[in-house]
Amino acid sequence: MPIFGSWSKAFCNLHEVAHDLARIAKIRWDIGYQPPAVSSSCSFPPELIMPTELSRRARKLTSSVIREILKVTASPDVISFAGGIPAPETFPVDLLHTACEQIFAEEAREALQYSLTEGFLPLRQWIASRHSADVDQVLITTGSQQALDLLAKALLDPGVTVLVESPTYLGALQAFSLFEPSFRELPCDDAGICTAELTPADAADARLAYLMPNFQNPTGRLMSAERRHDVCRLMGDAGVLIVEDDPYGELGFNGQRLQSLRSIHPEGVAYLGSFSKVLAPGLRVGYVVAPAWLTAKLTQLKQAADLHSSTFDQRLAYRVLASGALPAQIDTIRKLYASRCDAMLQALQASMAAEVRWNRPEGGMFIWLNLPPQCDSHLLLQKSIAVAQSTRVAFVPGAPFHAVAPRSDCLRLSFVTVDAERIRIGICQLAENIRTM
Repeated sequence: MPIFGSWSKAFCNLHEVAHDLARIAKIRWDIGYQPPAVSSSCSFPPELIMPTELSRRARKLTSSVIREILKVTASPDVISFAGGIPAPETFPVDLLHTACEQIFAEEAREALQYSLTEGFLPLRQWIASRHSADVDQVLITTGSQQALDLLAKALLDPGVTVLVESPTYLGALQAFSLFEPSFRELPCDDAGICTAELTPADAADARLAYLMPNFQNPTGRLMSAERRHDVCRLMGDAGVLIVEDDPYGELGFNGQRLQSLRSIHPEGVAYLGSFSKVLAPGLRVGYVVAPAWLTAKLTQLKQAADLHSSTFDQRLAYRVLASGALPAQIDTIRKLYASRCDAMLQALQASMAAEVRWNRPEGGMFIWLNLPPQCDSHLLLQKSIAVAQSTRVAFVPGAPFHAVAPRSDCLRLSFVTVDAERIRIGICQLAENIRTM
């Protein structure tokens, strides 16, 4: 059974429940969490009583490790490098406000009505044009996370092999694991998948390969142009569908984009896009561009799940896109993220011991740290957010990003929501914590 299962075990017996509650309580104790006062006369919360047995699939679910960390590091005195969320100061508030006024003045009733499962046609046409696709290949989803769920429902059965990078996006592992596949990790370095080490046998029995070629979460790495062609050829020869997840593709600091996997191998790639990182994540507008046969099946699955994504939010996003304001909006984000990435890289260089290693991303939101072998990133997190620390620092330990063989000597840092001075202070404290482990 893949090791990832240990991060999403079923709450199916009291021992596991107690273990998880103790882990969360320990983190909350470390950061000085104060629970609200509770009346001594209150009864056991009725929402915790299960009158009906849960399905086996539901019993497997637990909260995201990252979400639990974010809950207990919300205190303003914690310098958080944990969240994979965009900087809120980049949200185009004025553009969205203007678009809202236009919608209510010109198409309020249409925007507030039910709509087509496939999505708002002008928005789908805009996406199709941008990706050189037919409009019937485009499905609007409620964020790209829903696209992962729909693809899992469409393609996965228990025991089916799914190829993933090592490490890979935790949200994809969560979405896929509900359907009990067998994960197989592909070897990677700073240029992405090590295609020279792959053989046809590595992909022979796989159903899909989940890849994030641009500024990957969690490592921030960029797959090289040569390897993009190699992986498309290897998967194409093996008949393996590639799921190309690309939420960060517009965030290259130099403004340049490498060729997408879909543009290289359109008949064998399902491309996932999102406006969460370039407009605002609260809109929950994402999309899939896939072969028409697959898009049709995903549309049926989406219809059963939520009928359609928000009519209003789709029209709102389209208004901003159609205004021509997106390039300037993306340029603003790139400049801010590049400056904060540089601030973190400088702080790492100035503070970290020689045995700590990290990459130098060319875009995106993340830096990946490799720690000395004796340093456990989970224990380091507990130490770093403890109330006894003069400066408390949060990050995400590396283990949950691995599908099969988790590593404890690595961690993910996000640089985009913290200003340069707090980055310097936080990295300096983190370096001291590592030295004293």
